[in-house]
Amino acid sequence: MLIENVKAKIQNEIMQIEKRTDISDDEKRSKIIHIFSVTCAALAVQPIPFADYFILTPVQGFMGTRLSAIRGMPLSDQEAIVLVKELAGVAGIGMLAQQAALGLYKVGLPGLAGFTTIPLVYGLTYATGRVMDLYLEKKSKNQTMSGVDIKKAWAQARKEGAAQGRKAKKEVQAKKADL
Repeated sequence: MLIENVKAKIQNEIMQIEKRTDISDDEKRSKIIHIFSVTCAALAVQPIPFADYFILTPVQGFMGTRLSAIRGMPLSDQEAIVLVKELAGVAGIGMLAQQAALGLYKVGLPGLAGFTTIPLVYGLTYATGRVMDLYLEKKSKNQTMSGVDIKKAWAQARKEGAAQGRKAKKEVQAKKADL
């Protein structure tokens, strides 16, 4: 019974969210970004230094597939991962510095790593989702985003994500306990 309930919840809230009529598209996208941010933050507390890129990027790419489905322009998993990497390349040094900080925390301060990783990864994933969604919105209108636009959107979304990450820390810790 529990497994069926979990499967139904995943189906409704993630896999088929674009078909829901009880919430707006904005609520759907916000929900997806939050769910994936919590999931990535919970996954990032794994103790292997510098493994986060290989673990989190596919999850963030999958978030992109869900955001694109809500926007009515589905991406394959591979296209979404390419989009994450493309946006990371433009946002550049900020994302690279955060990934380096995660790895260094795990090497030098393993006890502190779990405490600091949750809001950091939540914020990173939140910003990635927000910028992907903005990129997809522009693409759906046959518009493009310049590198400057992406960097500006990244900086704003990163600030929002950091604040949201601090609020979501308890939820992430509860999800981690379930993993």
